[in-house]
Amino acid sequence: MQKTITIHSATPEDLGIIVQAQLDMALETENLALDKSRVQKGVKAVFEDPKKGKYYKATVDGEFAGCLLTTFEWSDWRNSYCLWIQSVFVPKNQRGRGVFKSFYLYLKDMVKSDSDLCGLRLYVDKTNKDAQKVYQKVNMSNEHYELFEWLDPGE
Repeated sequence: MQKTITIHSATPEDLGIIVQAQLDMALETENLALDKSRVQKGVKAVFEDPKKGKYYKATVDGEFAGCLLTTFEWSDWRNSYCLWIQSVFVPKNQRGRGVFKSFYLYLKDMVKSDSDLCGLRLYVDKTNKDAQKVYQKVNMSNEHYELFEWLDPGE
């Protein structure tokens, strides 16, 4: 029997599970061990300042099934904001059940109903082929842009 996936706005009480999800995701997808204290401060900063973004979580029968962060990019071409989907994590035991699709449809409906929003974007590590297949399956495309970046290595 298919279980119901529910999408919620995350709350500060979800900080611990979101931090752990980010640590797990970085290790799994980029073999990167992040500093837990730094990630905790970063996640907390989003809850303290909604201009930074918004976390969402998925549950299945009350059990954590995934989370993601949305941030805003102003589009002068469209006179509205594009939502960037970031920090997507679905635990291994929840994969293949449509969790990301549920997130995507939830956010897509939000964009369609809000004239201040114009679309959804995300980036994915070039080596994360499994995630790329998931994004293609919901009809997201990578045909328009390439991402270029410079990141300060920090501490």
